[in-house]
Amino acid sequence: MMDHHEIQKLLPHRYPFLLVDRIIELEPNVKATGLKNVTINEPFFQGHFPGNPIMPGVLIIEAMAQVAGILAFRSGAAIGSSVYFMSIEKAKFRKPVFPGDQLRFEIKVMHQRNNVWRFSGETFVDNNLVSEAEFTAMVSSGEIEK
Repeated sequence: MMDHHEIQKLLPHRYPFLLVDRIIELEPNVKATGLKNVTINEPFFQGHFPGNPIMPGVLIIEAMAQVAGILAFRSGAAIGSSVYFMSIEKAKFRKPVFPGDQLRFEIKVMHQRNNVWRFSGETFVDNNLVSEAEFTAMVSSGEIEK
């Protein structure tokens, strides 16, 4: 449904922080499914962990949030805005993610009011649940005050 060219039109993230390769399903205001192919060439594997490469859980959560951002933009949020985490709850990491895995992110809108969105997300490898979380994000067209 969306390749990396289309994703980059919506998200400001770029290498090495763009963590979504493709969107395969999107129903505005309801849900989105995205993919990430994890390769040994990912820069975080140099230090996490040498000889035992495991994808950091925080980056899996970030990738879920990027899919959620795409869902928000395709649901009417102003393209060109930024999406900021407000909270992350119920994050669980059930299995490690290794080079060669393909992550499938399934994101659902739980609630939306004005520019605040609440999502639930699950991440799968080969139909096995590897992580899950609920998170709240704000879509802002301006810079956040320091």
